[in-house]
Amino acid sequence: MAPNRPTIRDVARQAGVSHQTVSRVINGSSDVLPETRAAVEAAIEELGYRPSAIARSMARGLTHTLAIISPNLTDYTFASIVEGAEVEARQHNYFVLSSSASDPQAFQGLVDELVGHRRVDGLIVINPYADERYMHVPKDFPVVFVGARSHDEEVCSISLDDEKVAYEATQHLTSLGHRRIAVVTGPMAEDCSQDRLEGFRRALGEAGIPFDESLVFEGDWSASSGRDALLDFIKKDNLPTAVFAQNDRMAMGVMRAARDVNLIVPNQLSVIGVDDMPLSSYFDPPLTTMRQDMPLIGQEAIRKLMEILQNKTVEPSVIKLPAQLVVRQSTAKGGDRTSQ
Repeated sequence: MAPNRPTIRDVARQAGVSHQTVSRVINGSSDVLPETRAAVEAAIEELGYRPSAIARSMARGLTHTLAIISPNLTDYTFASIVEGAEVEARQHNYFVLSSSASDPQAFQGLVDELVGHRRVDGLIVINPYADERYMHVPKDFPVVFVGARSHDEEVCSISLDDEKVAYEATQHLTSLGHRRIAVVTGPMAEDCSQDRLEGFRRALGEAGIPFDESLVFEGDWSASSGRDALLDFIKKDNLPTAVFAQNDRMAMGVMRAARDVNLIVPNQLSVIGVDDMPLSSYFDPPLTTMRQDMPLIGQEAIRKLMEILQNKTVEPSVIKLPAQLVVRQSTAKGGDRTSQ
């Protein structure tokens, strides 16, 4: 059995002082005589005592813990953002408490528990405008939004430059000669879906291609909604030559539906997604996509939150990060469906 770890009282006995004096030395108090400080530090070194970071933080009115609340923790995008945030937080000697809230009521309960009881020093909210959870964000508390435009002028936000991402994805398809281009959106209640649709429309307009509402299908980010989109276009005898899916999972669903109806990708249908999920390069064919650095989004959110914590007053800002076009084998020139 491992020996018990030394306590603050063990250090006090070794140095011949009170445990309150040891505490003052640990917390850097100036009202300790130099010789007393030296004796305490020597005892700490000899005993191998390690002060509790949590106890020290609480003594200073801090927990050195940050909270991230996401709609869920199973989505690849959300999980990657949280992972990046955790890595960056450790660089600042902070812990990250990640939790999920599927609806505004669950979100409000978490905020009341974490913020109301001062269990955390700051809060990151992923997709705050997916529903009404933004209404329950605490005022006068360090908060950063992730994955949304900042509707609230008092809140800092970090997000992918969704409008530009969709513009560049669609521009890739128009550069290949496609003119009948469909888009499978995420839920249109979400900011990123709206921005990506706007980028899609802008690229079409610059290419001289009229926007066709019949080639827009609202999905829900799932692969099954991508499959439903292509089957719906086919059912309505409205098949495009290319599809821009607003995430990789829906793109995968489009490609699965194409295979089910014997459409060859990319000879007869080009498909592009967004995210560059780890399996995107293993799709059949490998998926052309817009690669976003999701861990970087989490890192930037922590950096902004640390800035708020350190400076107390920080001007609200909106940081938008770019994505990179990754061309693989799911897109090709034209829209010739006659080749088999």
